[in-house]
Amino acid sequence: MRRRELIKVTLAVMSERGFADTRITDVAERAGISPALVIYYFSTKDELLTEALRSAEDSWYEIGAARTATMDNAAARLEQIVALTCLPQPNEDLPDSWSLWLDLWTQSVRNPGIAAVRREFDQRWRQTIADIVLEGQTAGKFTPVDAMEFAITLSALLDGLDVQIALDDPVVTPDRAFEIAMRFASLSLGFTWEKGRAAPLPAESGDPIRQEPSKSSK
Repeated sequence: MRRRELIKVTLAVMSERGFADTRITDVAERAGISPALVIYYFSTKDELLTEALRSAEDSWYEIGAARTATMDNAAARLEQIVALTCLPQPNEDLPDSWSLWLDLWTQSVRNPGIAAVRREFDQRWRQTIADIVLEGQTAGKFTPVDAMEFAITLSALLDGLDVQIALDDPVVTPDRAFEIAMRFASLSLGFTWEKGRAAPLPAESGDPIRQEPSKSSK
């Protein structure tokens, strides 16, 4: 069994059992190999699980890049990555990421190695958002906010919403979380947004932020 295939099996087991309760023997049994072979590829359980999370993270970004490659404006790209964060994705290569990230955050409180991975993921995520904001500002479609400050705020908002989604909160559903995040983004960056469509709204310097109401708003 190749290392990549073993990582995919690990993600499946981790999605079912959780980070803390996934054992090397569980992964070996699911993969149909011996625990010794798992240890040959990954010397410790933490290395196995963190590499599996890195793989899931990379897959997420690859899917995001593929979906946004043909989009011609930053607002649409931002909407797509928010959708990828909040809404269920019909892709077998992406496991139940909400529960995985919740496990990652919990484990990082007491595990310095996992905490370092969590910081790495957060920095990558914030930079991805900031780069999209800078793209929109360069094109004259977003208001001149501090791109990294906005990225920190939006990522924190999305993290909080994702916790509610992972806990299956009856009020904060994936659709509602998506709309909350997009309303915040559009108001902060000065573009119009309605569900299913992101359209840049050019605004002269000093103009107040304007937004058309969403069709789904009451």
